Amino acid sequence: FTHLQVAQPVSFGHHMLAYVEMFARDAERMADVRKRVNRLPLGAAALAGTTYPLDRERVARTLGMVDANGDPAVCQNSLDAVSDRDFAIEFTAAASLVMVHISRFSEELILWMSQSFGFIDLADRFCTGSSIMPQKKNPDVPELARGKTGRVVGHLMGLITLMKGQPLAYNKDNQEDKEPLFDTVDTLKDTLRIFAEMAGGITVKPEAMERAAKKGYATATDLADYLVKKGLPFRDAHEVVAHAVKDAIAAGLDLSELPLDKLQTYNPAIEQDVFEVLSLRGSLNARNLLGGTAPAQVRAQVARHRIRLG
Repeated sequence: FTHLQVAQPVSFGHHMLAYVEMFARDAERMADVRKRVNRLPLGAAALAGTTYPLDRERVARTLGMVDANGDPAVCQNSLDAVSDRDFAIEFTAAASLVMVHISRFSEELILWMSQSFGFIDLADRFCTGSSIMPQKKNPDVPELARGKTGRVVGHLMGLITLMKGQPLAYNKDNQEDKEPLFDTVDTLKDTLRIFAEMAGGITVKPEAMERAAKKGYATATDLADYLVKKGLPFRDAHEVVAHAVKDAIAAGLDLSELPLDKLQTYNPAIEQDVFEVLSLRGSLNARNLLGGTAPAQVRAQVARHRIRLG
């Protein structure tokens, strides 16, 4: 789908891998955040540093506050150490992106589970019925996760607003950093935990997906590409296929159901091999390049991520 309209055929596996890529980047961001926030502020005291003979680097090593080379990571300026909260903001920003990805996935699960789509089903333990309508099975977990996203994004906005007008060094405003930070940690952990469990209980309905893909002339672009490979400029091919789709709609047929002699009225270069191009599986198989939706590429990406995850 694009604009929630049928666009081009992709497999369910390829669609899910899009989220795998998003969550992989989220994991990278979290690891990158740790490099900057895992630093020792001890010794900054109120704002000017301490007069006591504290070995800050030894303390940092003892607490595991070290960089990638094993060197101690210590806040280098006492004013900065006590007054800024960018560590909380950066973590909450990374957490917000995780939650946004969860929310987008949730929205699709909610749509796909509805009777209008019917692409998937969720295990009963992640859904509830209605207090009034006995036929209902509501996708509670995805809806709650979608709502929790606003909570975490709100915490990010709150922390940024908290810091924007503060002079150096410490101000009492900063007491307001604890609740949004700690609640973000709890919300993210709880949401990821329940989502990971729920994902294993998704039942896919491939027949419904295939029926939906056939409704929206998803292989129209494939026909245009076919004509381009026959030597037609894409602009002209686009117009030719638009006429073909218009006629197919009027006839109540899919492009693949139009007879060859009809297709040849749009361009005589069209031959019998066009029907493989116009099939859903033919469209998938044609995109056999890195990142494409061909089954071979999807299997390769699944294998790559399994190696990455150990």
